[in-house]
Amino acid sequence: MLGAIASFTSMAVAGRAASLELDTFELMTWRSAVGFVIVLVVGLASGKLRQVTTRHMGRHVARNIAHFTGQNLWFYAITVSPLALVFALEFTSPLWTIALAALFLGERLTRVKLLAGAMGFAGILAIVQPGNASLSPGMVAASAAAVMFATTAIFTKRLTATETTTCILFWLTLIQLGLGLATSLYDGDMAVPSAAMVPWVVLIGIAGLAAHFCLTTALSLAPASVVMPMDFARLPVIAVIGVLFYDEALGLGVILGALLILGGNYLNIRAGRRKTA
Repeated sequence: MLGAIASFTSMAVAGRAASLELDTFELMTWRSAVGFVIVLVVGLASGKLRQVTTRHMGRHVARNIAHFTGQNLWFYAITVSPLALVFALEFTSPLWTIALAALFLGERLTRVKLLAGAMGFAGILAIVQPGNASLSPGMVAASAAAVMFATTAIFTKRLTATETTTCILFWLTLIQLGLGLATSLYDGDMAVPSAAMVPWVVLIGIAGLAAHFCLTTALSLAPASVVMPMDFARLPVIAVIGVLFYDEALGLGVILGALLILGGNYLNIRAGRRKTA
């Protein structure tokens, strides 16, 4: 989990740096290109590339359209909004997953899940502060990204029932590389990173894959009730980075909203742990 926290944080910092030369579509294209090369090399070296199948291509495409949209919104949000605010709104994704799982997977809405959702919604209100002139495109983008990540989680849950991690990562990087090229080249022009920017782009590609690998491995080694609360440490870590390196102010609304969102997530995790114990 320390690896996952470091990877997600590195991707945010690298994404903000790369945005000086690349728009979000171009950034996603180069990130997917780096990721696809890594998946190919590791898959060939480990002999796991044979696990790649085409039996659920519809789900792979739908999953990656949702993830591509969410990732672009997330990269845009971190370039125009304080990092702590973006991460706080991103953490509403598990709460959106509760609602989507009830709609599309038939999972039951318990009182704890409803309470967790209510706390998450209250957290959003505390951060966004409806009626306040501070509502920004970055807030809207970060909130929409959370919904897209939740949608991605629903498709991922269905895919993991039959597909391996190698298969999912292969189609993730390849499909999103295609989506990135299509959106980057629609105007006939695509920026190539300068020599100074290449390390940031490579870091984004490596960090993106490493974050998902570390998180998946952590969940395979320890209960979700132990793993997921550690993921919440990303918020104070990125808040400190924002204050120290980007002179970002940390408002009371963001702190209060983040506590409500994290509290709602933790309640849901604890309830799930008691159910499986």
